[in-house]
Amino acid sequence: MKNILKYTGAVLGMIGMVSLQSCDKDFEETNTNPDATGRVIPQYVFTKAQYDGTSNMLNFLLGTMQYTTSYNDVAGFGSKYNAAQISQTYAAFNNAYPNEINELGIVIKAVKDDESKINLYAEARIWRVYCFSRLTDLYGDIPYSQAGLGYDSSVYKPAYDPQQAIYANMLAELEAAAQSLDPAKPTFGAADLIYGGATDKWKKFAYSLMLRLGMRMTKADANAARTWVTKAIAGGVITADADIAKMSYLSAGQDINKNPLALNLWNSDYIAQNGNTNTEGGKYQDVFITYLKNTNDPRLPVISVVWNNGVPDTSVALQKGMPATLTNAKPANFVSFSEPNPKTILLLNSPRLVFTAAESYFLMAEAALRGWYNGATASALYQNGIQAALRQWAIIGGSAGTIPAAAINNYVAANPLNTAGTFDDQMKQIYTQFWVSIFPDAQEVFASFRRTGYPALAPNNYAGNATGGKFFRRMLYPLTEQTLNTESYAEAISRQGENDLLTRVWWDK
Repeated sequence: MKNILKYTGAVLGMIGMVSLQSCDKDFEETNTNPDATGRVIPQYVFTKAQYDGTSNMLNFLLGTMQYTTSYNDVAGFGSKYNAAQISQTYAAFNNAYPNEINELGIVIKAVKDDESKINLYAEARIWRVYCFSRLTDLYGDIPYSQAGLGYDSSVYKPAYDPQQAIYANMLAELEAAAQSLDPAKPTFGAADLIYGGATDKWKKFAYSLMLRLGMRMTKADANAARTWVTKAIAGGVITADADIAKMSYLSAGQDINKNPLALNLWNSDYIAQNGNTNTEGGKYQDVFITYLKNTNDPRLPVISVVWNNGVPDTSVALQKGMPATLTNAKPANFVSFSEPNPKTILLLNSPRLVFTAAESYFLMAEAALRGWYNGATASALYQNGIQAALRQWAIIGGSAGTIPAAAINNYVAANPLNTAGTFDDQMKQIYTQFWVSIFPDAQEVFASFRRTGYPALAPNNYAGNATGGKFFRRMLYPLTEQTLNTESYAEAISRQGENDLLTRVWWDK
């Protein structure tokens, strides 16, 4: 028996050695995914980062800025601040880091040391600023300088940078990237879904973002704000329709290829297309529709319909917004309230306007009002902004969004800037028009509203709200940050203030 066991053990040992050698020999081939590549292709990753950057929106802010509302408490968090639904504010943070922030880090690492790819590096830096700026404006202090370094540097608990420092770096990044763009060198080409690699347009986008960020600092650091705003305008911002930064989409295929706002609204509320069986009980809010009706705004029939006997009707007389004070009970006249137009707002292949000529003009109107820009009067820039905002619906909705030139001229003539009014009077006009004109980008309007106080909206003191009937000032850090990044989270809280909806970010004075 001993001899048999010894012999068997020897044979098994030899078999094991052969097996191990065979395993080691074929290990790399066996464990290689034939459908994956170990080489980074920057163009592919950049395209994905653009998709992710434009889809990472907090759509409930449509309710906060009183464009929409719902009788349903869950869907109505944005307009009702329902305490039971505050976890909705985690979304942008949770989505950004594993997606567009991480993806842009991969692109930048792959191209930054190759002089022939200077344009790829510059455009990735500019897009990274766009993505980070949207994130910090929602949360304040965030992981920035150490963000996305888990794979490269084993930084799994990144520090939170102060928002003031983030802004300083983002502005410096925009300036360096804009100046480095070289039309004689390769670009992302067709992989760039916003500009197709056009370096002149990317430069205007960079300076437009500089204008936005510079103006954001007016109350936090007026001197720095003036410096950057002046530099941005001198560099050349987006003022022509052809230069608008817009993300293109398709009406069919994978959901990632479809307009994310339209897709979300379609699936969450309006897919039945009958005005009555809206899944989450959403409609336009009365504040928005009433304002458009009272000012004879030609955008109203472009963006809004009432389902009349099963047919979407754009007649102005029928348009009516729903109050944000409704409880969970569906109102008997629910079908009579206005909702997004399927041919414009709900168009799956409509472009997402990332930065418009209208925004540039309104920001420059404020700059002129402050004496920071002498190239045109605040009144002229304000009118240019209105005209651009009315024209851009043709870009979004084609023929269904086209507003006749006569209607545009009539509206502009009826809404001149009150140059005899005080600074505050004129700011109110500019940023009330901003509210109407930047729709449906509620996230950008939310930032502008917090800085300027306009439009002069009244908060909804809904029963069970999380803010005591006040507008919230920021989003909440996710619970995972408190448990998985405890020290960095605690440092941010000690510097910025409690992780609370009413804590103000650095520039929100």
